[in-house]
Amino acid sequence: MAFTLESPDIAPDSMIDKRFEYNGFGCNGENRSPVLRWSGGPAGTKSYALTCYDPDAPTGSGWWHWVLVNVPAGTTELKADAGNASGANLPVGAQQVRNDYGENAWGGMAPPPGDPPHRYIFTLHALGTERLDLPAGATAALAGFMINANTLAKASFTARYGRK
Repeated sequence: MAFTLESPDIAPDSMIDKRFEYNGFGCNGENRSPVLRWSGGPAGTKSYALTCYDPDAPTGSGWWHWVLVNVPAGTTELKADAGNASGANLPVGAQQVRNDYGENAWGGMAPPPGDPPHRYIFTLHALGTERLDLPAGATAALAGFMINANTLAKASFTARYGRK
């Protein structure tokens, strides 16, 4: 079985709905993370990590919207708004890492007005470790390094979002 990641809220290669837009930086979306589902994790998977990244952000290094680690291996879905700052909708043990908004939470889309629609890449990593021991306040870059060092397989999809 292929390792796949999908969302009933966001189809691959589609335009993302405004409800997933950030609420701040001139944006007034609902800042809710989408439902995400996966299947086909490879043998040896001990946990998962999920990222949402915008490579088109005008920063020179892109923009990390969500970094989630230590998702238990038996998990196959993240509920709507799992990425809220309270963590109440996350699987037990999962940990949100500081995004580029400086929050340990989902940070919705917020491309500059007038930019062509940005790409948002949702990637699920099957990890060969039960837990990534990240220090408090770890950056998305540090988490990314640790995620990639322990990745057995990846599944991803890309969608777009723009503002007028």
